[in-house]
Amino acid sequence: MRGRLGKCVRVLASLVILEFFLHENIAERAERQYNTLLSEKKKRIQQIAQEEISSEITNHLKYFTEMQKSSHVLQHATYTVLVGAALQPKRLLTVGIFSVQHRNRTYLLDTITSVFQVSSEQDLEYMLILVLLSDTDPRWLNQTVANISGLFMPHIESGRLLVVHGLLGGSKAKSRNHTSPCGKVYSRQKTSFALLMNFARNLSEYFLLLGDNVQSTPRFLSDIFWVLEAWNQVPWVILDFSSMAISGKVFHTEDLSRLISFVLLFPKDISTHLLLSEFRLLLSQNVPIRLNPSLFYRMDSDFEFEDTCFPVEQDKDLGKPDNPAATVFTDMISLWNTNPQYAYILNGDSLWVLDAIKYNYLLVVLDKPQKVIKVAVETGSNENKLNFLKHGQLLLGYSLMDYPKRCAHYNLVGPLVRGQLNQMVFYEEDSVKEISCIKLLVTASHDHPIKISQIKVWTEVEEEEN
Repeated sequence: MRGRLGKCVRVLASLVILEFFLHENIAERAERQYNTLLSEKKKRIQQIAQEEISSEITNHLKYFTEMQKSSHVLQHATYTVLVGAALQPKRLLTVGIFSVQHRNRTYLLDTITSVFQVSSEQDLEYMLILVLLSDTDPRWLNQTVANISGLFMPHIESGRLLVVHGLLGGSKAKSRNHTSPCGKVYSRQKTSFALLMNFARNLSEYFLLLGDNVQSTPRFLSDIFWVLEAWNQVPWVILDFSSMAISGKVFHTEDLSRLISFVLLFPKDISTHLLLSEFRLLLSQNVPIRLNPSLFYRMDSDFEFEDTCFPVEQDKDLGKPDNPAATVFTDMISLWNTNPQYAYILNGDSLWVLDAIKYNYLLVVLDKPQKVIKVAVETGSNENKLNFLKHGQLLLGYSLMDYPKRCAHYNLVGPLVRGQLNQMVFYEEDSVKEISCIKLLVTASHDHPIKISQIKVWTEVEEEEN
């Protein structure tokens, strides 16, 4: 597909080059004679280009037709509201929890309790907790509903908790014999996943996916809200607030229909977390966006294949930042004789700047290219919130140029959230992984002094050979 698009681009480029060449080099007396030929060539090239574009459209239509066919599976889905009111006002965030019967104990009640306990009354006004039960055992269903009703009746009456039972009947999704214990688990998970997201499509602006064994951190909604606000002007598909394979991911609800259709295109025993990565790539988010610290953690589980089937990237203790040697430049006006280097040297000093305007920057040029694995930016002070850099982005650059010292190419890490950034760094496959520049870019003008407290960098240390 990319090859055809490349051919199309090359054909269009040839048209532009041909026009330029003919315009500059054809003599005036031969102009009329060649105009006819030029017109015919242009028509032919345009025809070829149009054929390439039409071919691409046809391929896309074929692909999305298949996705549409798979979405028809959900026409056979049946839902029963077990707890709460089916009609809900549209909220900012739906916290979607899917659950099935487990062999020993379940952590579903603990998961729901955790969400409510760490959320303020104001937080709860902006979110709905949606629980999808997809097991068919009536005894388990009745007991689960009774437990939820007994523990969370105030939240049910206030419209904050909705529990539904969903079944995917008449499934036409591709399936095959399960060759591993994980295959059976993935199959069941994909069904719950699709049913949950299908029900949640119109309930809110954003959707947070959680499993039924998750511990939430205090005021997680507030943290998610500020991240969503900062990323509002930057395209994204999945924001990841956890190291877990599935739980802790936030989506636009407008993407849920496409995501469900995409997931159902594949055999049921294909792992859902791998499909999420492919879906992200399909919509042009080429690397994960992993925010630190994690807002959600997995509870203990009795499932013997948990670590194998649902890998967790442990929040490694990377220790203190190891800012490699570098020179710092800025085009902002510094205050009180503070030096740009103060924002980078790990000694407690800070850089103060005056009235930063859009496209001002602070540029860290590393002495040697480095594999950066994590970056953090701290601006402002607790005493005076006016000193935060409210509108800024952090970029990593490569292909160092000598004069002036800067990088030729940059990749966005992300926008600052309330003047801060703390993010793991991921790289596209086959991309340049040695960074030479770290650029803090001002994206809107500020009419107050800004304190750039610290830029912190963690690099990958090469293991010494024995």
